[in-house]
Amino acid sequence: MKTTIHHYLTAGVLLILTGIMQLSHAQAEKVGAVKTVSGDAWVITGGQSVKAQVGTDVLLGSQLKTAKAASMGVTFKDNTLMSFGPDTELTVDEYLFAPAQGQFKLGARLDKGSLNYLSGVIAKLKPDAVSVKTPTGTIGVRGTQFLVNVQAPAPNN
Repeated sequence: MKTTIHHYLTAGVLLILTGIMQLSHAQAEKVGAVKTVSGDAWVITGGQSVKAQVGTDVLLGSQLKTAKAASMGVTFKDNTLMSFGPDTELTVDEYLFAPAQGQFKLGARLDKGSLNYLSGVIAKLKPDAVSVKTPTGTIGVRGTQFLVNVQAPAPNN
């Protein structure tokens, strides 16, 4: 009897762990990849930092970060292009590209630095589905390209 209960408990724990792993994998969906990098840049996902190289995956929830003398370019699955200048931090908060279902969404947060954005399929098919938040406002994409620079606030003296 004890063996049977132990067997069911072990099977139940394994089933729960498998479900958690599948859920975390689903949340970490690949949304793009690094296409160019110069200097030190990183893709940080789930607290794990990976030095950016051409081909490094960008996942939903990833923070893209460049050092003071660096730049990085990322291409998303819908061919959206984002280029980051020195000392930039951007987080990919939302990404949904399911053309067969008519579902599109790209939401990012630029905390600091510079971003050159060139629209891909999402913005062309559903412009109101794309937004970039900054510390002082939100950019709604209605065209095909924009450049934004977010400067860190001056320290209080």
